[in-house]
Amino acid sequence: MADLITVEDPDDPRLHDYTGLTDVELRRTREPVEGLFIAEGEKVIRRAKDAGYEMRSMLLSAKWVDVMRDVIDELPAPVYAVSPELAEQVTGYHVHRGALASMQRTPLPTAAELLRTARRVVILESVNDHTNIGAIFRSAAALGMDAVLLSPDCADPLYRRSVKVSMGAVFSVPYARLTSWPRDLESVREAGFTLLALTPDEKARSLDEAAPHRMDRVALMLGAEGDGLSTQALVAADEWVRIPMSHGVDSLNVGAAAAVAFYAVATGRPMGQDGASPPAP
Repeated sequence: MADLITVEDPDDPRLHDYTGLTDVELRRTREPVEGLFIAEGEKVIRRAKDAGYEMRSMLLSAKWVDVMRDVIDELPAPVYAVSPELAEQVTGYHVHRGALASMQRTPLPTAAELLRTARRVVILESVNDHTNIGAIFRSAAALGMDAVLLSPDCADPLYRRSVKVSMGAVFSVPYARLTSWPRDLESVREAGFTLLALTPDEKARSLDEAAPHRMDRVALMLGAEGDGLSTQALVAADEWVRIPMSHGVDSLNVGAAAAVAFYAVATGRPMGQDGASPPAP
């Protein structure tokens, strides 16, 4: 059973894991080095626990102690009960959901390990916005993608904002970092995957025409908001694909585009140009 400890000093060293949560640069550097990440809110904390992550501690406002009682009773990690005012002093923001947990990271698998069994893979290049990372993982989990591969400069999926936006879906989809970009794309192809680059370029084929759901193994490549995929990544792709746009809109937010493309790749075809649902494959 966990110890329930009331803390009244914001400088208490036991709260070190939770200090300065709004300092993105600090947390982005510190959390991987110290081997931790922060889960926020009851559902996300429970999903992290259920996914097998070890809990280092919890930080709860008083009203959340009873809500999280079953977790408190089950785990040996210390639980710090604090006032909402003290939680804000420690973290740097008002903790709306009233519950935070510091979780222990686990070693990432290698890309090669994931590619052995996957059939539908997402490859992200330079997606460094944590909200977009979270949204992409949530769609990947919901729409049946098997794994996510990240270029070296992608944002951390376990950063608090990413975890929160994904509603814990980052715990459901295995991911790995590619260490040499774009050279490692060739190893994905050698594993039997067709590399599809998602781009609004007019030279790209529509997802309907490409029919990725009929391909044996597909790796869908997505680039950062605004810039899209780099020239090197586009050159490395086997084929360019696009989502047809209407009403003069040139492209979608990368999170929205990912959801549409994941449906086309993993489960079926996107909506037809006339708005009618296409026949099932």
